[in-house]
Amino acid sequence: MIGEEEVNYDVSLIFAVLNGRVSATINRKLLKDFRENNIDITPEQLSILSFLWKKDKVTQQELCNVTFKDKPNMTRLIDSLEGKGMVKRTADPKDKRNNLIVLTAKGRRVEQQAFLVANESMHKALYNVTTEELTLGQNLLNKIFNNMQEKPVETPRKRSKQK
Repeated sequence: MIGEEEVNYDVSLIFAVLNGRVSATINRKLLKDFRENNIDITPEQLSILSFLWKKDKVTQQELCNVTFKDKPNMTRLIDSLEGKGMVKRTADPKDKRNNLIVLTAKGRRVEQQAFLVANESMHKALYNVTTEELTLGQNLLNKIFNNMQEKPVETPRKRSKQK
């Protein structure tokens, strides 16, 4: 386990992951590919649409939870998708205080083409990456993500300070 022994870190690579440079680069490429294929959505909007394509008629809070976006950003993204005619807000029959976000016919039509372009972009991003490397990377990122959740973790540094 890291922390018990000395580890040689590639600080620039770790910083590139932590500051979002890797995801920003992928998002820029995906946006460019969308534009070249006349798909009028952004990668952020794709994350919302992807969820709605699987489960339509959800609350804004549910979208916030699955995309890790805060309410103001989610409102902005839904406003934009609504302006493009891809989603609409409807009153939740169970709770009139909430709106449900619902796909429109236009929002459904973009699904196949958007996934084709997104898959092609991901194939480019993963060029020369083996299945084993991808699995290791996913497992590593999941561990880091889980470590950063709001739960107390006893680290080697904390233990040494307590002694």
